[in-house]
Amino acid sequence: MSATTHHHSPQGELSRGHKKVIFASSLGTVFEWYDFYLYGSLAAIIARQFFSGVNETTGFIFALLAFAAGFAVRPFGAAFFGSLGDRIGRKYTFLVTIVIMGLSTFLVGVLPTYASIGIAAPIILIALRLAQGLALGGEYGGAATYVAEHAPDGKRGLYTSFIQTTATLGLFLSLLVILGCRLTLGTEAFEAWGWRIPFLVSIVLLGISVWIRLQLSESPLFQQMKSEGKGSKQPFRDSMKGGNLKLMLLVLLGATAGQAVVWYGGQFYSLFFLTQALKVDGTTANLLIAAALVLGTPFFIVFGWLSDKIGRKKIIMAGCLLAAVTYFPIFKGLTHFANPAIEEARTSSPAVVHADPGTCSFQFDPIGKKVFTNSCDIAAAALAKAGIPYEIVPAPAGSVARISIGGTDVEAYDGAGLSKEDTKSRADAFTKLLKGTLGAAGYPEKADPARINFPATLFLLWVLVIYVTMVYGPIAAYLVELFPTRIRYTSMSLPYHIGNGWFGGFLPTISFALVAATGNMYFGLWYPIAIAVMTVVIGGLFLRETKDVDISK
Repeated sequence: MSATTHHHSPQGELSRGHKKVIFASSLGTVFEWYDFYLYGSLAAIIARQFFSGVNETTGFIFALLAFAAGFAVRPFGAAFFGSLGDRIGRKYTFLVTIVIMGLSTFLVGVLPTYASIGIAAPIILIALRLAQGLALGGEYGGAATYVAEHAPDGKRGLYTSFIQTTATLGLFLSLLVILGCRLTLGTEAFEAWGWRIPFLVSIVLLGISVWIRLQLSESPLFQQMKSEGKGSKQPFRDSMKGGNLKLMLLVLLGATAGQAVVWYGGQFYSLFFLTQALKVDGTTANLLIAAALVLGTPFFIVFGWLSDKIGRKKIIMAGCLLAAVTYFPIFKGLTHFANPAIEEARTSSPAVVHADPGTCSFQFDPIGKKVFTNSCDIAAAALAKAGIPYEIVPAPAGSVARISIGGTDVEAYDGAGLSKEDTKSRADAFTKLLKGTLGAAGYPEKADPARINFPATLFLLWVLVIYVTMVYGPIAAYLVELFPTRIRYTSMSLPYHIGNGWFGGFLPTISFALVAATGNMYFGLWYPIAIAVMTVVIGGLFLRETKDVDISK
C-alpha cells in the first residue's frame, strides 16, 4: 500500500501507510543515533587502539578532529543533504544518509589498529567519523520533513513525535549492546577485540533499515511541488536570503538552542554530574539515567500529541522556562539524595583555594587535552575533578596556590618548565596528599550506595527527562511548519543542527570550565539556564505559533 494514499484523511486514524512511514523513518533514525553514540560510549577504548602510537602533538590534533567530527560538522551535513533533499527528494536523501552512516560505523569495526597500519589508522578513523557527523546532519531533517509531509492535518505533532524518541532509543540500544558484549566476553576480551562487535552488528541494522526505506514512496507534498514546477534550484542559497535567513536565526536562538541545552542537560549533563561531581558509581548512575529515560520516553509522544491540541510554541517555551527556574533546586536535590556526605563535609570543613587571582585561567578545554600548568589552575582543577566545592581567596601576587581544608593546608605546585617525569612525580605527590586531607575532613571518595536515596534521585532525574520531552517532543513539527516546502529540508536542518551540535554539544565542557573557574559545583548550570532564558525571550517575542498552518505551500 502506498504511503501517499492516506495523506488527505484529516482526522483519520493511523492508516497502514502512515504507520509504515513513521516506522521506517523512526527505525532508520534510531540506528543512526545508535551508530553516533557507539563512538562516544567506547571513546576510551578507541583512543587506546588508534591514537596510542602517535606523538603528543599529533595525538592532540587527532583527538580534536575526532571531537569536531562528532558535533561541529553536523551543520555542514545539514546544509549539504538539506539542499539535496529539497532538490531531488526526501526519500532518496535519507536513504543516502543512512547508507553513509551505517557503512562508516561498520568500517570502524573492521579498521586495523595503529599497531597494524600505523598513522593510516587514526586518519581513516577521523574520515569515518566526519562521514558519520555529516550523515547525521542530513538524517534528522529528512526524517522529520518526510513524516510531517505525510501526516494528516491536526496530527503532525503526534506523528513527528515518534522520531523524537529515536535519539533516546538509539542511546539505549548502544548501551544495551555494549553491556551485553561486556558481560558475555568479560572486560579483557571486550577491550582487546570485543569492542568491534557493536560496530559490526550495525551492518545488520543497516540492511533492515535500507530494505524498509526502499518500500516507501516520495513525500506527496514534494511530488506535488515538483509537478507544479515550484521547486528550488538552489535551496541553500534560497534559504540564506533576507527574510528566511532572519527566520532561521530566530529559530536557532528562539527555539533550537534552548531545546538543545535542556535536552543535553537532562540526558547527558545529569549523568556527568552524578558520576563526576557526586562520585556515584558509573554503573549505578547509568542505570538510574536509563530508568528515568524508560519512564520519561512515552512523554515525547504525549507532548507531541498535546502540541496538536494547544500549540507547539507554548510547550517548548514552558519546558525551557521550567528548566531555567528549577535546575538549581533539582541539582542541589541530587546532591542531597545521591551523596549527602558532600553536603555535610562542605558545612563542617569548607575547601578554600588561596591563590594569586592573576594566575587563575578559565579552563575551557573541549577535548580534554589542554595543559594548565600554573598552581591556581592545578589546585582548582584537582578539586573540580574530585567534585569538591571550593572558593578562591586572593593571595599575594606570585605566591604558589594552596588549598585549606578543615584547618589543614595542601600546597599546589607550578608545573611550568617541569620535565614529564618531574610533572608526574609532583602531580602524584600532590594528588596523594590532597586525597588524604579530603578523606580526613569527611569528603567521600565515592558516593556510599547505602546512603543513596534511590526513589528521590530517580524522581529528580525523571523530572529532568520530562523537560527534555517537553522541548523535544513538538520541535520537529514546529520546525517543519515554519518553513516553505521548496526549502524546508535545508531551512529546518541548519538551525536544528547548529543548536544541537554546537549549543548542546559543548554544554559539558563549558559547564565544567565554569565550575573550575568558580569552585561552585552548581555554577555550570548557568550556561543551560542562560541559553534557555534567551530562547524563552526571543522565541516568545518573535516566533509565531504554527499548529494549524497549511504546510503544502
